[in-house]
Amino acid sequence: MRIRSDVHRAWRFMACALAFAAPLVPVQAADNKGAVSFQHKDWALQCDNTRTCRAVGYQPESGDSEPVSILLTRDAGPDTPVLVGFQVSTEKTTPASLHLKVGKLSLPGLKGDAPQVAAGDVPRLLQELLKNEEATLAAGKDRWVLSLAGASAVLLKMDEAQGRVGTPGALVRRGTRPEASVLPPVPAPVVKAVSPLPTRKGDATLAKPLIAALDRASAEGQCNGDDPFNLANVQVYRLTERKLLLSVPCGMGAYNFTSLLWMANDRPPYKPEPVQDVDGEFDPATGSVHSAMKGRGIGDCWWVRQWQFDGQGFVLTSESGDSMCRGFAGGAWQLPSYVTR
Repeated sequence: MRIRSDVHRAWRFMACALAFAAPLVPVQAADNKGAVSFQHKDWALQCDNTRTCRAVGYQPESGDSEPVSILLTRDAGPDTPVLVGFQVSTEKTTPASLHLKVGKLSLPGLKGDAPQVAAGDVPRLLQELLKNEEATLAAGKDRWVLSLAGASAVLLKMDEAQGRVGTPGALVRRGTRPEASVLPPVPAPVVKAVSPLPTRKGDATLAKPLIAALDRASAEGQCNGDDPFNLANVQVYRLTERKLLLSVPCGMGAYNFTSLLWMANDRPPYKPEPVQDVDGEFDPATGSVHSAMKGRGIGDCWWVRQWQFDGQGFVLTSESGDSMCRGFAGGAWQLPSYVTR
């Protein structure tokens, strides 16, 4: 069945913040000052905490084109280039090559699953994107229509986020302000990754006293799964010599699943403390927690977050998603809003 883009608007399923009466495990706050999100018509922008920006455009919602998307990526700093790539979705075999037409520009022979535009053709392409209402990608008789509605506003917002407005390198409002005045990139935070200790004999038996020590009234209100505190469902992992992680499955929707997490002592008093704003599947091999939430739309798309144990608590290490669910299975792109090293 052909996927269409004119039914439903995408919405992102976000997990609710958990508020418990017990003390919270410290979670390092993510410095996300450089992150910018913006959406206008058929285009959207996501800049991450390093000021790297990614702009995306899609087929018009009201049209009958199969899914198509463009991705423009630009790092922060003076004189940085714009990288441009495309994707199309089809029931047929992925085209061997695509032919791009927009305004007076014609670029045949774009090859690959996500073909890139040659650096020498990008300046002309950017000019045509800002002057026209649509672009087309074609492969034989197949044709995809890319809407340019919203492109100017989104690319202007990209310039603003990177401090380029009024400089020669601006995409929309160029001027004579020195290129050296463009905002520099922000270094990605460095996260200390600490590997958990192997589970010890007897750790699994601590599930019962740990659950008994929980504030069940507060915790049960966050879960809509069947009997989440059944001992057969919970997991106990060892983090350090004296600290454990308790994971309790907690259904959050028809297409999403998550777990509630507590850190606790491995002997009385256990004092389980909820790990605030961290939910998902714990990987004892790496000490990371991975959360993937599906947003509903044509084709669905994903929003993904990951945290890392650093010896004391859990630190956000990455966050990304598809800004608009527009027909690509799983989303056309994963656009980072937060990155670390």
